[in-house]
Amino acid sequence: MPPRNRRAHAQQFLSRKKGVPLAAAVALVLTGVALAVTGFAGTSAASTAAVPAADAPSATPTGGPAAGPAAGGATGIVTSTSTSGFTLTTATGVKVTVAETSTTKYEKGTKPATEKVVKVDESVLVLGTVDSATIEATQVTVQPHGDGGAAAAEAAGVIPFQQGTPSPDKSVGRIPDYTEGEGTIISGTAADKAVKAAQAVVPGGVNDRVVQLSDGEYEVHNISVNWPHHVFVNKDFKVVGWN
Repeated sequence: MPPRNRRAHAQQFLSRKKGVPLAAAVALVLTGVALAVTGFAGTSAASTAAVPAADAPSATPTGGPAAGPAAGGATGIVTSTSTSGFTLTTATGVKVTVAETSTTKYEKGTKPATEKVVKVDESVLVLGTVDSATIEATQVTVQPHGDGGAAAAEAAGVIPFQQGTPSPDKSVGRIPDYTEGEGTIISGTAADKAVKAAQAVVPGGVNDRVVQLSDGEYEVHNISVNWPHHVFVNKDFKVVGWN
């Protein structure tokens, strides 16, 4: 009710109630109006303050919403081993825990190995099911004389993750018309080939899923680095761009 109408209403009410001072009652009504307005403004301000800034950096540099455990992989240098697996550190300093199982396959270079061949300080490529910084390995490839992807990461311009630093808006190569969330998350041979291609050219992060796009090409999602978050691989499993 508008303030003027509230005053008139108060006067009409008080004309029927004796013993209540008109001025005091009107003041009470106006105070109520002021409190109502103040309360609304306070609620609005509180709601606004609760909404984070649109460009606030994420605590975990995923480049997008988490997809849950999915096919992926990482490249790095082995830092420790155990009976159940090993740990590796990527070229950008990301620590990854690798779980080995009875079905994990091994290669040394391009040749299959019949037993565990992973040793500390060796360069390895790990493919498997990724859940954050843990990989359940389906295949481990030891890379003789490898550097854990350091040279390739530097050449690709991979930016290590730093808390509070936003990701740059830039791209390299051919970037398809792609929107985060499009496509179908895949697994199996095609996913492994796409991850292997992405890790060969743009290592340093952890690939936590592979998405097949509508045109048959692939987006390999990259986390744990500030940039890039997307590596695009064509149908022939060749990297064509990243952003």
